[in-house]
Amino acid sequence: MGLAELLGAARGVTSVIGSGGKTSLLAALARELSGTVVLTTTTHILPFAGVPLVTSANADDVRAALAESRVVCVGSQAEKNGKLVTPSLGIDALASLADYVLVEADGARRLPLKAHAPWEPVIPACSGRTVLVLGASGLGRPVREKVHRPELFCELTGCTPDDPATPELVARAANAEALADVALVNQAETAAGRARELAALLATPALVGSIRLGSIEPVS
Repeated sequence: MGLAELLGAARGVTSVIGSGGKTSLLAALARELSGTVVLTTTTHILPFAGVPLVTSANADDVRAALAESRVVCVGSQAEKNGKLVTPSLGIDALASLADYVLVEADGARRLPLKAHAPWEPVIPACSGRTVLVLGASGLGRPVREKVHRPELFCELTGCTPDDPATPELVARAANAEALADVALVNQAETAAGRARELAALLATPALVGSIRLGSIEPVS
């Protein structure tokens, strides 16, 4: 069974949230899916290497790009850092142009774990599936070092910033937020036992493994 099927990423819009491998997951799904794919964001992303980029707000430009390449990245150019922001064309319009639209719907400042602020994630109303990614490389490390928005994580879990981010605490935070339809505990090669323990504690259906190594499986 492929990654898209395991995650339930059907035709239409799929949003990816969390930390510890969102961009890698989007790229892996884009490679696997057989139809046309738009990679985009409702927050900020860097352009995907080797993927044609469309920054125009014209639907015909996106349509033409998809005719030339099965996968394209669409976004508005940010004023700094070379990042892209939410496309002017809108996620609904993109969904009418491509078979699949894959959306990175929050940020984590490259940390493997995170808690969400009240204004995030920014999940499009037309999204049919939301996938939460959690990075196992942060498990067992101090919350203040490995969690984006550590103060919010501590509020959700009752821990302190110096406490280790145990599977129990990370699951408690994710279950309290209840933001996703399915979860993927990524980076399991860094902490296999803890990764499986976390996946088993999550309230949503969960997968565990390594996007980098191409090894993902459901939690039995």
